Amino acid sequence: MSARHPAVSRLRRLSREVAAFAAVGGVGVLVNLAVFNLMRNTTELPVVRCSMIATAVAIVFNYIGFRYFTYRDRDKTRPPREFTLFVVFSSAGLVIENGVLYVATYGFDWDTPLQNNVFKFLGIGIASLFRFWSYRSWVFRVVPAAGPVPAGGAGEGDAGEPGDIAAAGEVRIPGSRREPKSPGTAGGSGESGEPGDPEEPEAQEEAVGARG
Repeated sequence: MSARHPAVSRLRRLSREVAAFAAVGGVGVLVNLAVFNLMRNTTELPVVRCSMIATAVAIVFNYIGFRYFTYRDRDKTRPPREFTLFVVFSSAGLVIENGVLYVATYGFDWDTPLQNNVFKFLGIGIASLFRFWSYRSWVFRVVPAAGPVPAGGAGEGDAGEPGDIAAAGEVRIPGSRREPKSPGTAGGSGESGEPGDPEEPEAQEEAVGARG
């Protein structure tokens, strides 16, 4: 069960992201279609040009919704780069969306109001899949996580650390005339606690043997 837990958590986060993206995108679709039909019925502009204007209006709306709702917790440290990438990928989505309408209108002569709206909606759906992938992957980046700090504040093998010096001071050098200091002993050597006590003869012999 523990091995599945990270995958389940990622799936839940993705589900929440998709829901928030769909909420903003759904309102954006309504804005897009409303502007499209308004332009189509009140101007003499070609159908595809009306669609492109409507898409541009929806892109502005979507940026506000995605930045401050869907991806409000993502990295905000580079706004110019983020906005530039948003415009680039949104423009690619605009081409996809209106390319579908263009082919239907001028390639197959499907130019009734109902057909225009059907293929406009179909183009929005295809472009939305591209936008979802590009926005979450390139535009609204995840905030970089800080790396874990190693215990003791330094990596292994670092020279000159206070702990390394202290550890070296605990090593008894063969032939030394003094025992290592014990904790809590002022002048400290050996068990007697007397400073400067000479070693026992047995210890001296052991030291001589170690030097030999």
